[in-house]
Amino acid sequence: MNIDISMIAKSINKEMVQEVQLALDSFRSRLGDFPITSKEPIELHIRNQENATVLITGTVDMEVMIPCSRCLEDVPTPIHFDIDKKLRIEEDCLVDDEMEEPDYLIGFELDVEKLVYAEILVNWPMKVLCKDDCEGICKVCGMNLNKGACSCQKTELDPRMAAIQDIFNKFKEV
Repeated sequence: MNIDISMIAKSINKEMVQEVQLALDSFRSRLGDFPITSKEPIELHIRNQENATVLITGTVDMEVMIPCSRCLEDVPTPIHFDIDKKLRIEEDCLVDDEMEEPDYLIGFELDVEKLVYAEILVNWPMKVLCKDDCEGICKVCGMNLNKGACSCQKTELDPRMAAIQDIFNKFKEV
């Protein structure tokens, strides 16, 4: 959804509140495609501050299905962040001092979807676990170890000892 904020940018101390329902159904990035299972409408507060800056504030609450970092099962993950942008007013556009060329602004047109997308990227969780004691998956057969034990060999050899292991294997052949 695009919001024309030219009237705010050109009127000293003018303020507006806009409720926006996001159209995003999934979050796509290089990491993959993550479905958004629930989202709250965003109430954006847009205010001209002394005809020098435009302040954009709001709160985003959504739930995204992200695979567990260990077992790869989908985990409903809440994502909550505050939007707090300060844009400098220039003659024919608004400028974000934090970004060289923000893609969410074209002149006085604010693209809320692109703004939220950029904020999700910044607030994306580093690691998601289905539970604190997640067992993960077997390195050999790929079975989810939370659902039960697999029949693979449990002893794991130290890769630094591979050369010595080869010597022992040669002596067994003789």
